[in-house]
Amino acid sequence: MAETKREIERKYEAPGAGEGFGLPDLSGVPGVAAVIDKGVVDLDAVYYDTADQRLAAAAITLRRRTGGADAGWHLKLPVSLAEGVRDEIRAPLSDDVPRDLTGLVRSRVREADLVPLMRLRSARDVHDLTGADGTLLAEVSVDGVHAERLTGGEGAATWTEIEVELADGGDPAFLGKVEKKLRKAGASRSAAPSKLARALTETGIGPREPQPATDPETPADHVLVYLRTQRDAIVDLDPAVRRDLPDAVHQMRVATRRLRSALRSYRKILDRSVTRPIGVELKWLAGELGVDRDQEVLTERLTAALDELPRELSAGPVHTRLRTWSRAGGSGSRRRLIAVLDGRRYLALLAALDALVDTPPLRAKQPKNALAKAVGRDYERLTGHVEEALGLEPGHERDLALHEARKAAKRARYAAEVATPALGDPAKDVAKHAKALQSLLGEHQDSVMAREALRDLATQAHSAGESAFTYGLLYGREEARAAAAEEELPPLWAKAVSWSR
Repeated sequence: MAETKREIERKYEAPGAGEGFGLPDLSGVPGVAAVIDKGVVDLDAVYYDTADQRLAAAAITLRRRTGGADAGWHLKLPVSLAEGVRDEIRAPLSDDVPRDLTGLVRSRVREADLVPLMRLRSARDVHDLTGADGTLLAEVSVDGVHAERLTGGEGAATWTEIEVELADGGDPAFLGKVEKKLRKAGASRSAAPSKLARALTETGIGPREPQPATDPETPADHVLVYLRTQRDAIVDLDPAVRRDLPDAVHQMRVATRRLRSALRSYRKILDRSVTRPIGVELKWLAGELGVDRDQEVLTERLTAALDELPRELSAGPVHTRLRTWSRAGGSGSRRRLIAVLDGRRYLALLAALDALVDTPPLRAKQPKNALAKAVGRDYERLTGHVEEALGLEPGHERDLALHEARKAAKRARYAAEVATPALGDPAKDVAKHAKALQSLLGEHQDSVMAREALRDLATQAHSAGESAFTYGLLYGREEARAAAAEEELPPLWAKAVSWSR
């Protein structure tokens, strides 16, 4: 079973050749009461990657290490490279890479093999910095490292480095205090983010350098930058979704929607015969991501509304029924989602997105001012949907029309996001107004869905002989929230229309 540890550390180059480097006296660091010598530990780690170093290119490391208190498999995922923050996921020692860890790198590795890439043996001289009450503040080590290639030819390197790792729950500012002492002793911040990155560089096999970014010039360039950003977001968020981190599913779903929307908005730039099937697959993925998410959002809304009621207005086992209803709606979909992310259909979609941004299917003939025209078309489409909805009487038909207007606002917003770097403030303003409409209409749609759920809950309660009073009360409040949103729409839309003129 894998476990996760948030790692905050800094690495330093030892002065000169580094041989025989001794730590300066760190007892004078503010807050340090004692420096405890823990002795020397011999560590032996084999790092795994694809033959073309896909993990290293993403600053991800996967190793099997023996020696020390944390022997086992370690997967390190970057959180903030600039601040030296990574999540380390650990699994027990085994001969093969644990399945829990291979899943977390699936979006990078795809169907390529993970092979031994580099072996690092370190003699680690460890010291604990503790406070007045004996609490561990940080671990400081001097590592004598020997690296040797295991693939890609022969090569070896040796160096000495200092590593300072903050204790769990410690204040990151403490690392700056330790750094002052180390710098006075001649140490300097390491240019490499990890031992593996340095080993790859010093043994002459990498790491693989990313392609230098170029400023977009044509409308197609701007579209492709946007598509690439969303593709990267999906790939980056995949491990977070698997780990069930907060908001990860929502953000990944948004990236799929942005991609699909851009493909539809910029059909005059990209060949629809190629992008249409990709759009179908993006819609499928967004649907799979939404199975739990929609239920979760609805449950949070109903729970918050129920918690706001005075106790005397909560008649019957309302909280219990809401929890039961929510669990039934989830229906084991998380396990299904992981199966989706491990499936061939998802991997095929990632491959199609790679091909889309690497060898884009550009149309031979593209209109002048393609970005402005695309934004204009989507804004006109939004106008039609909003005005249709405003012309209807309150009720089911208007609810449907407002939902379509919300989707049109989202599409206009995303189209404007693509164009903003090229068109500047005009596109930025479209995105701002569309986002405001999307937010208001989203509140309205959430109320529609909440009322449907409350009708369902009231029916279940009545059938069980329970009071349906509280569900009716909440239903009335949701009606009021929807009515308030509808009242806000005309002035908000009038503001958007006056700007566009």
